[in-house]
Amino acid sequence: MKDRAKGAFIGALIGEALGVGPHWFYDLEEQYKHYGKWIDDYTDPLPNRYHGNMKKGDISQQGWIIKKMAELYVRESGYSKEGFTKMMDQEILSKLDGTPMGGYGGYTSQVMRHIYQKRVVENESWDEVASISDTTESLERNIPTAIYYANDLRKLSEAVVENTFLTQSDNVTGSVSLAYNVLLAMLIKGEQFDEKISSKLMKKVYQQELPFHAVTSSNLGVPEKGKKAKSNEGLFASPDALLSPSYMVRAAHDQDISIEPAWKVSLVYGMPCAFYHMMPAVYYLSSRFSDDFESGVLHAINGGGQNQVRAMLTGALIGAQVGLSGIPKRFIDGLNEKDELLSLADQLTKHL
Repeated sequence: MKDRAKGAFIGALIGEALGVGPHWFYDLEEQYKHYGKWIDDYTDPLPNRYHGNMKKGDISQQGWIIKKMAELYVRESGYSKEGFTKMMDQEILSKLDGTPMGGYGGYTSQVMRHIYQKRVVENESWDEVASISDTTESLERNIPTAIYYANDLRKLSEAVVENTFLTQSDNVTGSVSLAYNVLLAMLIKGEQFDEKISSKLMKKVYQQELPFHAVTSSNLGVPEKGKKAKSNEGLFASPDALLSPSYMVRAAHDQDISIEPAWKVSLVYGMPCAFYHMMPAVYYLSSRFSDDFESGVLHAINGGGQNQVRAMLTGALIGAQVGLSGIPKRFIDGLNEKDELLSLADQLTKHL
């Protein structure tokens, strides 16, 4: 289990670092012009693009935030709102300037710029800084949460939900963020990423381990006559975010559905940043290449658009399936903070 947990953490950061060079090319011909028809390793960013002040093998701002979250869990032995907000104020916002191209780690996302404006410029409380963004920032940031609380889905849920709504207020974004991180925890525990995974996730709902609204029977059949709502039903409007993974598994393995080459999944589901483009492609690639880390992250990167996040989230899910021991050594060795990140992975998973 520790090997799978470390694989999830390092796998996410490898995917993030692979995107530093070719991040956000929506014109694939332009991507080919600078990086060739197939990107197979870390690359330097162009000086006039999003991460121009970085070099190949670096993690950029979102990877840095994931690293900071992991350090928080190690330092405080768990999640607390107070610990998170203090870390954000002192260690992250203090290194930003509120502009897209300013601050530590290259490009600063819309979510982080909004937080900076509300928290630093307007001096709002942390209860007033959340944006309506439909991107995956909180989902990415909570990868260490899924790892740390892999053995306790209730605590995982409480931490992810509270942390998400501090920065993103949209209810559906919250449900998708929790669904991904619960799935990641299940894979770390050794569950198979197959067509049965959503049924297993739904079972956790009926056992009141996950705060999703569900009134149907456990196989999505007709609800029982006279059944009353349970106390945990209704935090998230529906459990559909938990059902998505199994549909993507079926698409990845259905012989009548062909996406070739696999990087074209970004064209099928969309290249942009919103979670409704990201998550189907991530689940598809993570299932199709469940035992092949290299193919999964490279097809994620070569699909263009928001390829950095696509590769990061895919890297975490496949890393959780193959373990750190199943990740090709060249990807680990190519990380410029390799020794520090491996040590952090050991500390983050020590209690598992």
